Amino acid sequence: MTKDIVPELLEKLENEFVNKYSKNKKINSAVKKIKAGKATHQDSNEFASECGKMLANVFKENISPDDLPDGKMYYNIADRVLNSVLGRNYKLISDYSSDVQTSLNRSAGLRIKGIKPPKNQDRIRGLIERVQEAPIEKTKWVLEEPIVNFSQSLVDDTIRTNAEFHNRLGLKPKIVRKLNGKCCDWCEEVAGEHEYPNVPKDVYRRHRFCRCTVEYFPGDGRKQNV
Repeated sequence: MTKDIVPELLEKLENEFVNKYSKNKKINSAVKKIKAGKATHQDSNEFASECGKMLANVFKENISPDDLPDGKMYYNIADRVLNSVLGRNYKLISDYSSDVQTSLNRSAGLRIKGIKPPKNQDRIRGLIERVQEAPIEKTKWVLEEPIVNFSQSLVDDTIRTNAEFHNRLGLKPKIVRKLNGKCCDWCEEVAGEHEYPNVPKDVYRRHRFCRCTVEYFPGDGRKQNV
């Protein structure tokens, strides 16, 4: 009978992540800001990026061909491992960013709690399918940059969920997409300030290695003059 390696592998990955998380200075700084009610979505982006980088490093340091049957992360392994660890990142990041939104709402005079976005199961499924297609040496890139990108996208999803909800309430949400370093033409096109309903449909999207940030400002709590 083939040994089920997933429980032991998951325990190792989770322990390593918790260890890195507890020692990460940027994470600790972001947590202090949210507790003090001073965090913005710039901090949400920083928090998400760090969580993604830590998880990518945990994968890199703790998964090798020797850890897997035939050197492959077969579907049943990838499905259980990625759903578990990415599910944890989803909870950490969506909790943080929705708490930030609650704080921003209060600053704008809105007694509205920040909303968590639904987990993007399609993206997780896509990562699972790509990482199990071939030997881990050929697919390990899926556990690197795409993990950081997925983590950052959770903040984008939180912002979009809340901004669209506020827009339906008749408020005037403003989205600000900021460039990070020398960016491509596509990023430059969607960068800047955008007020609903005139928000580009691609403002929440990001390509691989994109480090642009999206922020949301609820305005002053007044409804649009319609």
